[in-house]
Amino acid sequence: MISIKNISKWYGSFQVLTDCSTEVKKGEVVVVCGPSGSGKSTIIKCVNALEPFQKGEITVDGISVGDPKTDLPKLRSRIGMVFQNFELFPHLSVTENLTLAQIKVLGRTPEAARDKALKLLDRVGLMAHKDKFPGQLSGGQQQRVAIARALSIDPIAMLFDEPTSALDPEMINEVLDVMVQLAQEGMTMMVVTHEMGFAKRVAHRVIFMDAGKIIEDCTKDDFFGTQRSERAQLFLSKILHH
Repeated sequence: MISIKNISKWYGSFQVLTDCSTEVKKGEVVVVCGPSGSGKSTIIKCVNALEPFQKGEITVDGISVGDPKTDLPKLRSRIGMVFQNFELFPHLSVTENLTLAQIKVLGRTPEAARDKALKLLDRVGLMAHKDKFPGQLSGGQQQRVAIARALSIDPIAMLFDEPTSALDPEMINEVLDVMVQLAQEGMTMMVVTHEMGFAKRVAHRVIFMDAGKIIEDCTKDDFFGTQRSERAQLFLSKILHH
C-alpha cells in the first residue's frame, strides 16, 4: 500500500532523512517512534507530499508521490491524515468540519455528506456534539472529530502524526480507543507516537528512527523483546519507566 525507497531529505544543508526505506502492506499497522528530531514526523508527511523530498521514491497504492505529473490533491483525497494539533476549522460546526471535504473534494451531495458525517460521529462517540464548534469541545473530543473527518473521505490508508501528544493524560485513552478499533477493522495505518501501549496492542511492526535514519524495522514482538539496537534499548528504557 505504501512503499518508501531510499528517501533522503534536506532543509538547506541540514539532512533530516537519510536513505530511509520501508513498506506498509494493506491492513498493516506500523508504529513509528524515536526521540524528538529523529525525522519520524517528516517521513510521514513525505508520504502524502506535505513535505517534499529530494532523493528516493514513495508510492501509495502504486502512485508515485514525487512524480511531478501526479495529481497530489487527488492522491491526498485517498489518504486520511490526523495531526498533533487537530487542525479543525474553528468557525465551522463539528458536522460541517466533516462534510466540507466530502462535498468540495469528493463531490458528494450535502445530504449524503451529512449522513456519512453523522454515522462517523456516532462511531467515535460524539453524536451529541454534532452542532457544537471545536472550541466548545475538549482536546480529546476535538481529536476524535479530526479522526472522523479523516475517515469521511473513505481513505485507503490513515497517517497519524503524534495524535495524542497535545492531550491531557485523561484524554489520551479516548483517542487511542478509536485508533485501536480502526486497527482491528483492518485499516492500513502509519502512526507516529510515543504510546508504547498502543504499539504493543495493535502494531504489526515498529519502526525506530534516530537522527534521520531508520535504525529498527521489525515485528513488535522483536522490538519489545531482545532483538534491539542499543539506541532503541536506551529509548525504551526511558519511555517505559515513566
